[in-house]
Amino acid sequence: MSEWKFLTNHGLVLSHLAGHPRITARDLADTVGITERATRKIIADLLEAGYITKKREGRRSRYRINPDLAMRHPIHSETAIGDFLQALGWKRRKRTGQPG
Repeated sequence: MSEWKFLTNHGLVLSHLAGHPRITARDLADTVGITERATRKIIADLLEAGYITKKREGRRSRYRINPDLAMRHPIHSETAIGDFLQALGWKRRKRTGQPG
């Protein structure tokens, strides 16, 4: 029987970045089980599409999720990525300076 997963590597990287915003690409690659090069390509894809932003903090980067973007597949285009991530256990953090 072939091995398969419910999430693509893009989904795994995004969901792990949501819970670990200061993780290195190397550690992320080890966690997901793909190469560091593939991980960096996925991060670049997510940045280009606007699903994440990246801010340099010292020698590391901090990633932030844009929870309001819709999922990419037409079947789920009505679902915000933040809602998907919350279903996987992500806790949306309130940004400082915002009401509520």
